[in-house]
Amino acid sequence: MTPTRKDQRAPGARPRQELRTRAVTEVDTLDELLEDCLPSFGGGYLRRLWTLLDTAIGEGVPLTLSVAGPVTASGQHHAWLNPLLDTGWFVLVSTTDAVCYHDGHRSLKAAAQHPFFEVPIHGDDGALRDESIIRITDIGFDETILLDQDRFLSHCLRKPEFQKRMTGTEMRHLLGRCYRELERAADVREGLLALCARKAIPIFVGAPADGSVFLNSVKLWALREACGDDYAFELDMHAEVFESCAFHHWGILENERGALGTLILGGGVPKNYNLQPEPALSQVFGFEDVGGFLFDIQVTTAPVTDGSLSSCPPAEAVTWGKVDKDAYVATCESVPADYSMLMPIVTKALLEKRERLRARALEVGMEALCEETPEAAGYLRDAEGYRLYDRRDELVGKLLARVKAEASRIREDCVYE
Repeated sequence: MTPTRKDQRAPGARPRQELRTRAVTEVDTLDELLEDCLPSFGGGYLRRLWTLLDTAIGEGVPLTLSVAGPVTASGQHHAWLNPLLDTGWFVLVSTTDAVCYHDGHRSLKAAAQHPFFEVPIHGDDGALRDESIIRITDIGFDETILLDQDRFLSHCLRKPEFQKRMTGTEMRHLLGRCYRELERAADVREGLLALCARKAIPIFVGAPADGSVFLNSVKLWALREACGDDYAFELDMHAEVFESCAFHHWGILENERGALGTLILGGGVPKNYNLQPEPALSQVFGFEDVGGFLFDIQVTTAPVTDGSLSSCPPAEAVTWGKVDKDAYVATCESVPADYSMLMPIVTKALLEKRERLRARALEVGMEALCEETPEAAGYLRDAEGYRLYDRRDELVGKLLARVKAEASRIREDCVYE
């Protein structure tokens, strides 16, 4: 049986472990390599990243994912992010409007005529501009792809199903379905939004106005204001933030593991939005039984001395209540690295381990396997996942009912004398 949240809490110091140093010639699998052949320094960080993710998944803890950076423009969603999300281990995604915008590029007609390609990081950007080539670090693509994407997004946002006030999660779910249709027509791989729509994984964007999906909405809004065009789409930010709180409330108090974990890749607004439901519930609403994340595993290039949220380690987040103060020493890690270098390796190791456990389950049966290897239950949990998007009305309703029950106390907290 998977330990409860209380069982998982560790004393105030990380338990002393013997330094393991096997030779790479002595291991057969990636997880063995990560566990036994990275004894120290930067390698030690990678080992701890692997170990904590392996533990959280094996214990069946639902995970949230925060990811910043151009993971869709760069094709990283196809390389490792989509395979990771397709496992059913993650309950929601916090990211940027730009990630959602660039996700649609590869299914466009312009992309078929002008594929993405590599460019030098320190090349001649003036020459690229003359050729109408857009550069993101070492990725190049034709500007016509952006213009085609804008046309497609404007087309989608004018559809009848978008003509109402809604949360950003609903908008991105609908947009994921639009992307899926285009991907199937173009016979290209499934994108991030289409995968999340298929698996009912909510996608949150903390700064929706800071990206080109919303810029296309601004264009349609301006046509309405200037010319009277019909356009009724509107984001309900209050409802969207409350929805994120409802999912955290479920994760801490209602899901059978009694805990949540988070994987944070990069920093910025996606990271903060991902972490803010706990202080919203405990500090703003004053619910005393709502705690922070049990597992907080982050990878960031920001130096901790810059004082930014991007570099803020789990220990600092403990002081805000965002991370469990009784467990963080043993269940949290901040890895100073570029996640694009580490996550393909870690994801491959996780998926290989899952496949080995699945093959073993076919040999001995799931019940016998769980007695033999308890972590199999977490690794082989239902790949359909938690489908929180499908449950959002139910979970929001439960949290609203709690607000109503405690309304007198909450109102008292609104008075400043």
